[in-house]
Amino acid sequence: MRTWGRTVTWQPDRRATPRDEAELAALVADAAAAGQHVRAIGAGHSFTPAAVTDGLHLGLDHLSGIEAVLPQADGTALVTVRAGTRLYQLNRLLASLGLAMRNLGDIDRQSIAGAISTGTHGTGATLGGLATQVRGVRVVDAEGTVRTATAAAAPGSPERELFEVARLGLGTVGILSAVTLEVVPAFWLRAQEEPWPLDRVLDGLDEYVDGNDHAELYWFPGTRRALTLRNNRATPDEVASWTAARTGALGALRGAGTRARSLLDDEVLSNGAFEVVNRLAFAAPGLVPRLNAVSARALGARSYVAPSHEVFVHRRRVRFAEMEYALPRAELRDVLAELDGWLRRSSEPVPFPVEVRFAAADDVWLSTARGRETAYVAVHQYAPMPHRRYFDAAEQIFTAVGGRPHWGKLHRRTAADLALHYPLDDVARVRAAVDPRGTFRNDYTDTVLGPTAR
Repeated sequence: MRTWGRTVTWQPDRRATPRDEAELAALVADAAAAGQHVRAIGAGHSFTPAAVTDGLHLGLDHLSGIEAVLPQADGTALVTVRAGTRLYQLNRLLASLGLAMRNLGDIDRQSIAGAISTGTHGTGATLGGLATQVRGVRVVDAEGTVRTATAAAAPGSPERELFEVARLGLGTVGILSAVTLEVVPAFWLRAQEEPWPLDRVLDGLDEYVDGNDHAELYWFPGTRRALTLRNNRATPDEVASWTAARTGALGALRGAGTRARSLLDDEVLSNGAFEVVNRLAFAAPGLVPRLNAVSARALGARSYVAPSHEVFVHRRRVRFAEMEYALPRAELRDVLAELDGWLRRSSEPVPFPVEVRFAAADDVWLSTARGRETAYVAVHQYAPMPHRRYFDAAEQIFTAVGGRPHWGKLHRRTAADLALHYPLDDVARVRAAVDPRGTFRNDYTDTVLGPTAR
């Protein structure tokens, strides 16, 4: 088996795909009784060895779909989703009910269980990661017991502490079978994509981030240009206009044109042409500065209105390795300056742009945005090209300002220094109570969270 980015390969002792929660519980109990380790995998979109096991490997694709919808007085709803549901499936199911996730990342291939367990996030100065939208979980422990834990449990209670580690804890307290999410009425976004000078963004960073519902940017190394993405709630008039463009004879024609433009932008320019650029970079690394300059100059502006999940999600066809760090937002400008300086001095060939996103402070135990306004800086490298030197240099820059690595993306950090950022003693206490034999551990969780009993 291997990850989507081809960064980790492994061979479990056996694999299983349970058809329902009862079968999942029986498989976990049998494996634990036999002394096997147990891990689950979704789409393999983690670049770290988070899903690796030498024992039983569980695929949860059959545990898919929505179980229940409970409307709330404030217009939100609590939706219970089976853990193996892929995000693209969930988005479609919610849309059919007139609902939506409050915020999303830019990839929708992951399972909901994998996405929340590794700290997947989107962008938005007032919004947290996917784990902040979780209100309850069902998790199968090593005895095969299905435990329920919710955010409504009393602070400090065993149920509440189990909830904290189950909603974002790398699957170390059991296998999620279902997740309850707080979702909102469906909404549309007005997307604006424009190339800006990088200094224009950084000079007005607070206005850029705080003045938009969702703001992000892509900066091409070796240039001072960035592609800015600003997504804001569309007005009723904007939604009506674009809805009309999708219906009727004239609307069908306009809709076909919009889909053709989307296909051109997303598949041909963003993926097809980008694949060619990266293959050229792989074959002739010395061309990278010129390739990045061409890519930066080729950026065009576009604006459109669409349902939220269609705006949040970007297609990713070109395979890459990735490292992402959560930084104090105030450190962003200096960090990018240091990264730019290293890239220019080293002449390291990097044909991928650097991605920058933002999040609000939250109180989730293992959230990378825990307790502070956050800027996420992600560095990428084309999968066939070496990435270690680049990532090591970037990690030193990020770590120097108190950066925290994304749990599902490449890094070299350990529990010894991550304990400065997270309540790892509390996490260890909950893990020891729920999984005293270490059924759900692996080498990666030992490294980043600390070991449990073997």
